[in-house]
Amino acid sequence: MTRTTVHTLDLNFQGQPRAIAAYMLEHGDGVVLVESGPGSSVESLRAALKAHGYGIQHVTHVFLTHIHLDHAGAAGYLASQGAQVFGHPQGAPHLLNPEKLLASATRIYGDRMEMLWGDFLPVPPEKLTLLDDNQEVAVGNLRLTALHTPGHAEHHCVYLFEDLAFSGDVGAVRIPGYPYLRAPMPPPEFHLEKWRETIARLQKIGFKRIAPTHFGIFDDVEWHLDFMLKTLDEVDTWLRQTMPKNLSIDELKTDFVAWM
Repeated sequence: MTRTTVHTLDLNFQGQPRAIAAYMLEHGDGVVLVESGPGSSVESLRAALKAHGYGIQHVTHVFLTHIHLDHAGAAGYLASQGAQVFGHPQGAPHLLNPEKLLASATRIYGDRMEMLWGDFLPVPPEKLTLLDDNQEVAVGNLRLTALHTPGHAEHHCVYLFEDLAFSGDVGAVRIPGYPYLRAPMPPPEFHLEKWRETIARLQKIGFKRIAPTHFGIFDDVEWHLDFMLKTLDEVDTWLRQTMPKNLSIDELKTDFVAWM
């Protein structure tokens, strides 16, 4: 079977290469994106599309792994330009009205919100399609299957395409060129046991390549998922050892950075 070419679009987040990817698939009437990236990276996305002969107007479908700002921030803008946006039902309220999501993020990022993330525009209801677990979507000759994959976030999806899994953040953050990955653990929906169950489910599927949003496509799937389970065990141990200490926020930050 001939593989469909998957293009990794580097969004050069904050001028940093290989930090955030959007993955592009070509079809007869335009292109599909897996992830939109943040609103602050729209111009980088535009440039990356142009390098392949496309413009924003050619983006017909956007599949979001979840609605965190670095993955979905530009989805509303792309929807305003004609794209249909796909995602998990539990993420829908924040895509339709991102006010609460932005208020929560502002508590973390403060006056850096605009600089880091740019605009997060709402997705019009008619431009949003919600996907069930194991639901297949056909776009021309392309077939993508959504899996509900909680752990990093309750509303997370992994998308299967041919022999590849677009794993968002539940499949770890990985630096190309190094035998290292980590589990991103943002509140409030981080759930260790569900994450383990998700990785075990992915191991049973048998795909040959994995594409985390951060960053790139890898073909050592067995090592990747095994190492991810090991990483979750290490997270579990650190949490059990650290949380009973009742450290202050500053002490906890110091301890966490040293552990990382």
